[in-house]
Amino acid sequence: MRNLDVTTLRSFVAVADSGGVTRASGFLNLTQSAVSMQLKRLEEALDLQLLERSGRGVALTAAGEQLLTYARRMVSLNDEIYARLTDQAFEGEIHFGVPEDILYPVVPRVLQTFHASFPRMQVHLTTSNTLQLLQRYGRGEVDIILTTEEESHGETLHETPLRWHGAPGGSAWKQRPLPYAQARICAFRPAVIRRLDAAAIPWFQVIDSDSDRSIEATVSADLGVVALLEGHAPPQLVAIDTGDALPDLGTMKINLHADQAKGEPVRALADMVRSGFAAL
Repeated sequence: MRNLDVTTLRSFVAVADSGGVTRASGFLNLTQSAVSMQLKRLEEALDLQLLERSGRGVALTAAGEQLLTYARRMVSLNDEIYARLTDQAFEGEIHFGVPEDILYPVVPRVLQTFHASFPRMQVHLTTSNTLQLLQRYGRGEVDIILTTEEESHGETLHETPLRWHGAPGGSAWKQRPLPYAQARICAFRPAVIRRLDAAAIPWFQVIDSDSDRSIEATVSADLGVVALLEGHAPPQLVAIDTGDALPDLGTMKINLHADQAKGEPVRALADMVRSGFAAL
C-alpha cells in the first residue's frame, strides 16, 4: 500500500494558501529548501505535477487543485486526532485584540492553527482601534494584542507603508483645503496631520465619525481621502499616486503586546502570530 505523508501535505496546503514557498516556509517555521524538498517528494509519490512555478510564485495545476481539498481534510483530521488525544491539559480562555484593518491574512490562519493545538482553549477575538486596545491591555482585560503604531512599542513584527487612499478615479485628493476623512481615535491621525501641516497643506475633517464603515463610505463617494496601510484597504478604495501633491506618510509598525506570565497557551499564540507575520 502507498501512503501519503501528512507533513508533505501540510507544506503543500501552506504553499497553496500563501502563493509561494517563501511565505509558506515562514509560516511553517521551515527553510525554503525543506519546503521545496517536501513538495518534490509529494509530486514524485503521486507521479503528478501539482504546481506551476514562475518567477512571482506558484499556481496550482488541475491535479493540484483536486488534491488541495483532500489535503486540507487530511491535515485537519490529523491535527484534530493529535490534539484530542495528547493536548487536553490546557483549558480556559484567551482574550486577543486586533485592529480591524490588520485582521487579514495572518489572524484567521493563526486562530486555525491555535485551535488545532489547543482545542480546549477558547480565543475571544476583539477588534478595536490601537488606542482602546492599549488601554484594555493595560487594565488586564485582554491577554495579547496587535497594534499599529508609529514607534516600536512592545515587539515590532512588521513595518508597512501608510498610503493615501481614495475612490477609484477620484479627485478629492486634488482639492484644497484637503477633505480628510479619518476616525478621530485612529492611531494614524496624528502622524498624518503632522505631515500635512509640515507640508503647509490646508485640510479639514470632512466627517466626524469613529466608524470605519462611515469613513469608507465617505471616501468611496469621492468626498475625501483617508490614510490606510498598504495592502489593507477595502475593495471599494484604491491607493492614490499623488506625486508631490500630498506628503509621503512613511511607515507604521505592527507591534505585538503579550502577557507572557499568563501561561503556555498565551506564549504559544504569540509565537504563532510572530510566525504568521514573518511569512508576509
